[in-house]
Amino acid sequence: MTVVSDFELVVAYCMVGRVAGVFQLGHRQLARNASEIACELIREAIVDGRLEPGRPLKEEELARELGISRTPVREALRVLQTEGLVTSTPNRSAVVRSHDAAELAQMYELRALLEGYAARCAAPRISEEGLERLRESCARFASLVHDDDLSELVKENVNFHQIVLEAAGNPRLSGMVRSVIELPLVYRSYLWYSAEQKLISEHYHRQIAKALEDRDAERAELIMKEHVYEARDLLAASLRRRAVAPIGDGK
Repeated sequence: MTVVSDFELVVAYCMVGRVAGVFQLGHRQLARNASEIACELIREAIVDGRLEPGRPLKEEELARELGISRTPVREALRVLQTEGLVTSTPNRSAVVRSHDAAELAQMYELRALLEGYAARCAAPRISEEGLERLRESCARFASLVHDDDLSELVKENVNFHQIVLEAAGNPRLSGMVRSVIELPLVYRSYLWYSAEQKLISEHYHRQIAKALEDRDAERAELIMKEHVYEARDLLAASLRRRAVAPIGDGK
């Protein structure tokens, strides 16, 4: 990749459909600085699984791939470390953080509590516009075909949960939830997302939307927790299958 200046890099992020190595360059805001953009791109590559758990993150290589100096890359890695996506030890390269099955299960327990609470808070607060966005999200989710639109299903699922979080009106809660939502994506749990599980998620989304429409805070919290626990069980099952897969199975 040709090395460009930090300003040229920012301009490049405003282009559509450009790809550089593991980093996907799409629409980016011109006013943002190089370290912010580097942080976003590295985060996306980790969450998407292009930078897998345990992968070394060498500043020099990342800087060369992104076409920027090492300083903004170093700053980006510090931010990602505070988010729990990266670990770093003195005199060694940072690495994409790895988690075992027990740690991931604990993350889901925390997510169930946080998102359940968010749904409870959202019930009396959500606007008619918010409810309409939820209904539209449910319709889009239902229209997607499992085998053809898996990545779009993942994006729409995240969108649905984000609408609920926004309606809760608690920015600090939103930040906490994001940290426990991203980890399952790092482990690419959606690769084992079956057509049946898509229908189950679709059912939960509609039930959550209905509870919020009815302003039923207790029911909204309960259904959201059940939804998250269903996702936890899916990831646990997929990790067990990976653990017993024969060498060379490619999973």
